[in-house]
Amino acid sequence: MIRLIDFLAAFCGLLFLSPVLLIVTIIGIFDTGSPIFVQTRVGRDKKPFKLIKFRTMSVETKSVASHLASNASITKLGRFLRRTKIDELPQLINVVKGEMSLVGPRPNLFNQEELIKERDALGVYDVLPGITGLAQVHNIDMSMPKLLAETDKKMIDRLTVKDYFKYIIMTATGSGSGDAVK
Repeated sequence: MIRLIDFLAAFCGLLFLSPVLLIVTIIGIFDTGSPIFVQTRVGRDKKPFKLIKFRTMSVETKSVASHLASNASITKLGRFLRRTKIDELPQLINVVKGEMSLVGPRPNLFNQEELIKERDALGVYDVLPGITGLAQVHNIDMSMPKLLAETDKKMIDRLTVKDYFKYIIMTATGSGSGDAVK
């Protein structure tokens, strides 16, 4: 049932938000010259997939976890996109494709070995990664691998349809600040 809700909500979201996506893409061309950011992430069963986001950092920024990137790398448009979480909207494409859910553990990079170890031990990779979840609305990011993995597991074990919508609404209304940048 969640997969059907994911698909319908993401598909409708892409249709409804297409003007916003187009405007951000055009502004992003002037901001960085490359408004779409695609990065390989760890998906369900630890399989790789290409995560799609709006670019919030300069093109030259190394491919590292956000908490390891420099704050100076974030562009002016990027600050706005991160604050409003608009940078996450292209991930609706990943949801439609079945690579992500709206709610689930945030997908990490393959070079985040400590987080992979913690999540693997708890079975976090048994589910689809998500755009938002319990950890995000409580400001727990990838700089705290053990706590993040434990929080992800707690969400997975206790997730109800009510919680699913609660996390989406909390994220849309501003709960959680996203991944920290140093």
